[in-house]
Amino acid sequence: MGEVPSKRHTVFRKEDGSLFREQVMGTKGFSGIQSILYHHNPPTSIIKSELLEDCRIQYEEQSDLAPRHLHSHKYDEATDAVSGRQYLLGNEDVLIGVVNPTQQMDYFYRNGDGDEVLFVHYGTGKVESTFGTLTYKPGDYIVIPIGTIYRVVPDEGDTKFLVIETNSWITTPKRYRNVHGQLLEHSPFCERDFHGPEKLQTHVDSNEYMVKTKSRGFMHLHMFGHHPLDVVGWDGYLFPYTFNIADFEPITGRIHMPPPIHQTFEANNFVICSFVPRMYDYHPEAIPAPYYHSNVDSDEVLYYVKGNFMSRKGVGEGSVTLHPSGIPHGPHPGTIEASIGKKETIELAVMIDTFRPLKVVKQAHQYEDKDYKYSWK
Repeated sequence: MGEVPSKRHTVFRKEDGSLFREQVMGTKGFSGIQSILYHHNPPTSIIKSELLEDCRIQYEEQSDLAPRHLHSHKYDEATDAVSGRQYLLGNEDVLIGVVNPTQQMDYFYRNGDGDEVLFVHYGTGKVESTFGTLTYKPGDYIVIPIGTIYRVVPDEGDTKFLVIETNSWITTPKRYRNVHGQLLEHSPFCERDFHGPEKLQTHVDSNEYMVKTKSRGFMHLHMFGHHPLDVVGWDGYLFPYTFNIADFEPITGRIHMPPPIHQTFEANNFVICSFVPRMYDYHPEAIPAPYYHSNVDSDEVLYYVKGNFMSRKGVGEGSVTLHPSGIPHGPHPGTIEASIGKKETIELAVMIDTFRPLKVVKQAHQYEDKDYKYSWK
């Protein structure tokens, strides 16, 4: 997007003869994906730096091993997209929470630890970033790479995000890509379904601008004497993008298919899956409801978006369920029988499976349905 020189690491001058400042932004040292951005100002020219606050999460003490249910809709504080994040679950690899961003951020933000995914439960608006502006709508996964400076500008009205923060990368599942990285024909999505920034607006004004940087468990303040979104052009493979859950094409079969068919993204030690409206299994004696299964080596989290989730009772929009590894879980009583003969489902949910145990955030207790673990009686 924008203007770039014909060859990287070469002279690229402004109209006044001074140089644009080249920045290589990449992952895994210089061995991962990367982009090259051209700034009006050095991205290193801070005029103030200070430690703001401790962001380390306080988790509950070890409790009994049991299914958990959190009513995230009970968290109704309206703030901006970063300061108001209410974390619910987490471990060494991922943080999961919600936020109601009804206010425009009066600062910019970057996550210095890993990628972020903001799933838009409802609401519209835009994300202004170093790479340009993305617009979002309900059902969008907004994927923001590590180190990207951005701010969220919501439209009027209610907005809610499911927030997934990593200390690694977010990418599409390897099994859906060929050796060149192109999505294969049997993938439940293709490149057309992914949407990068729509417009690159270059800001050249000089003033004091605040960028909050989250890193190493703390929030840091960096003040710049120029607008941080001063990029005149960039190219490469690293950039924020959106993917709408409605563009996920479900994989179905004659008998019940396992959860990996719903996988949408993968990261270090966890995956993100999309449960979308789909036709049920079409074997004449198929049982559409999932079988009981033991989470041998993963914790399963479901965030319920809308519809009637056929294997669960007592959950609704905004419900977050955690089924931990070490014990089996499965359909609620009566749902197996009720599913027989059904032709389709209209459920919509986001699933996160982690390969290290999740812990419940202390503050999340106020949103918990403490009787959920007994709901299979």
